Amino acid sequence: MAGLTRRQFLARAAVLAAAAGIEFDTLAPYLSAGSANAAPLADIPTTLLQTILQGGIREGRYRTLVTGPGEAHVPRLDVLRAKPAASRTASRRSLLYLGHLSDLHVIDAQSPGRIEPMIVQDHAAWGSAFHPHDPMSVHTTAAMVKAFSDARYSPLTGAPMSAAIVTGDSADMHSHLELRWYIDLMDGLTVSAASAGSTYEGVQAWAEAVWAYRPVDPAGGDFGDYGFPTLPTLLDEAIAKPVASVGLPAPWYAVYGNHDTLLLGTFDLSPQLRAMAIGGQKSYTLEATASSALTGYAATGSALQQAGNALGMALGRSGFKTVSANPSRRLFEQREFMAEHFATQPTPGPVGHGFSRHNLETGETWWMNDLSPHIRAFGLDTCNQVAGPDGAVPDVQFRWLERELEKAQSQKKLALIFSHHNSLTLENRAQRPGDTEALHGAEEFVDLLLRYPVVVGWLNGHTHLNQILPHTSATGGFWEITTASCIDFPQQQQVVEIIDNRDGTLSLFTTVLDHASPAVPGTSGTYLDLASRSREFAANDWAESPVMRRGSPLDRNTELLLPAPFDLSAITDAALEAQHMSERARIFAYENRTDS
Repeated sequence: MAGLTRRQFLARAAVLAAAAGIEFDTLAPYLSAGSANAAPLADIPTTLLQTILQGGIREGRYRTLVTGPGEAHVPRLDVLRAKPAASRTASRRSLLYLGHLSDLHVIDAQSPGRIEPMIVQDHAAWGSAFHPHDPMSVHTTAAMVKAFSDARYSPLTGAPMSAAIVTGDSADMHSHLELRWYIDLMDGLTVSAASAGSTYEGVQAWAEAVWAYRPVDPAGGDFGDYGFPTLPTLLDEAIAKPVASVGLPAPWYAVYGNHDTLLLGTFDLSPQLRAMAIGGQKSYTLEATASSALTGYAATGSALQQAGNALGMALGRSGFKTVSANPSRRLFEQREFMAEHFATQPTPGPVGHGFSRHNLETGETWWMNDLSPHIRAFGLDTCNQVAGPDGAVPDVQFRWLERELEKAQSQKKLALIFSHHNSLTLENRAQRPGDTEALHGAEEFVDLLLRYPVVVGWLNGHTHLNQILPHTSATGGFWEITTASCIDFPQQQQVVEIIDNRDGTLSLFTTVLDHASPAVPGTSGTYLDLASRSREFAANDWAESPVMRRGSPLDRNTELLLPAPFDLSAITDAALEAQHMSERARIFAYENRTDS
């Protein structure tokens, strides 16, 4: 198929230059240097070039990290169920190159609203209450954003990034401040983790919190016994310098995660937690946390009792320290999560990041957007509003998706599904008394998607590991792609590229990204060195199996083949070239902003 003629190319370049406010003579050569079939860029930093692995023991059981060899794409035929043509590598063309982020878990580690001491009760059940690298979540997220910036062109085809999707669990503790930090980091603004001023205030700075990792002197507790290092300046470095994020290089979209819905992704928000979050008392013992922060969850907790608890905290109880209050730490309401996505930069956009004015007016928390003229995205809210970390699909959303997939099928639009939960965690049917709406689980949901061959991929997170599952029908199927998180090792995310092989098949290429920090932490105190330290700490989570979260080679860099759901020659080369020109012009403008 023929691409754009020279006249069409020049006319489109002129339009793009005018729209971006860039001189035509500057933009046109940049656009002409790339095409829909641009050569691979071999130096793009992904795990195709290098991996980061556990190394030797430094002290006790504490391990450092080392670099390992890169991993090539592994073909998977579970859905295609046929031998692919070898010639596809010479004829392929990129339909969409997409960034996928999930489970960022941006944390205000100094917030009184955090309930870190609960980890003492049961590390397995309350593991997310405390991590030794909590103060460095802003730095880790910024380093991951930089990784997507570095990979803004496909390492496979050279195609420009069309969009990015964040599949939930962005604000770890339901804090408005965490929510703003996450949005600003995606947008390319500067964020400071110094939420309490110039002195670090939190359990990791307090000698009394022997159960926590205290980098000034870790001796006397589990982290010290394990071999976590003494780093006297670490907490000061975490809040000393604002982090200037480079921002995502493409328009980004968002969906709810369970941490964006419930406390620690599991419980409703009590009056006690709301008061603690913006107050000036922070607990450091299990007894203080359980007696105050969690009292509101007791069935016998009357309004009078709750008021008494709040008064007791204000007067000072054993197990609390006085800290700097910050009203920006307030716990946000459900609609506020959507509303804050409208308080955003015009670039990379879009305003609302998937959510529309209709969402704000109706309270609906799901959306649909076209990522390109040929690919439609469906952003779902699979979170349970009552209790529990896992989710389900409410019937109203299920029926909406059914209707919209019918339209996508008739319009020959390839469909991508985005949600927080995956097919292994869609069975939470908890409801309040009187609720009658059906909640659909994984089996029903997968069956729905299989009815529409235009569905080629379901991208999600939640379980903090790399995992890829095939879902098949008699005539084909789709791929479910789960990415890891930014809080647990390996602190990886991914890019996904949809490729037309021009032989009646599609390939979804998944490529894992490490965040853009060195494998071995430096000592300069930069956000990249702190992100590197965060990853090393995460690799030493002795209550988990950190290496397991990497997944197998079949869950990382892969080529996921499937039959094309319709004749893809209807998508002309000229249309694709025009699409990629627009995306390259947008990235050119991004590069100019970033450089300046």
